Amino acid sequence: MTKPTARDLEALMDLFEKSDWKELDLRTEGFELYLSKDPTRRRSHGPAASPAPVLSAPAAVFGTPAAAPTARAPVAAAAAAIPANWIAVKAPNLGTFYRAPKPGAAPYVEIGQTVAADTEVCLIEVMKLFTSVRAGVAGVVRQLAVQDAEMVEHDQVLLYIEPV
Repeated sequence: MTKPTARDLEALMDLFEKSDWKELDLRTEGFELYLSKDPTRRRSHGPAASPAPVLSAPAAVFGTPAAAPTARAPVAAAAAAIPANWIAVKAPNLGTFYRAPKPGAAPYVEIGQTVAADTEVCLIEVMKLFTSVRAGVAGVVRQLAVQDAEMVEHDQVLLYIEPV
């Protein structure tokens, strides 16, 4: 694993802040990160000579891009026209939304496609960890709420399914 970028760290810290986790201790070759929601808590294990950086959540080290709220504005306007019976498939965590398993591959689902409850509909990636998102309901994919490779927030609507 390569060292995480500033964007990776921002995403990880936001995910941690919104989670019910109390602590996060991440170690990879050449990188260590410890997060705790208790500002008095310090990591008690590991080498004392080279302690990992300690950040107390919420720690906004990096600002949110100014374009993010504007980019979501059309989605909010479209949400008003969503039929009441459509089911929203939401992001289980913060990360980057991917419609396909890899670049150039066919998307997991298309608008108008019939899906089963266990059908994989997309991936959410944060720090090279991929979370598979399933439909959760049998039905027909009716609308995508985000673009491929777009950053999404925890619980943000990804797509809508009309149950059958």
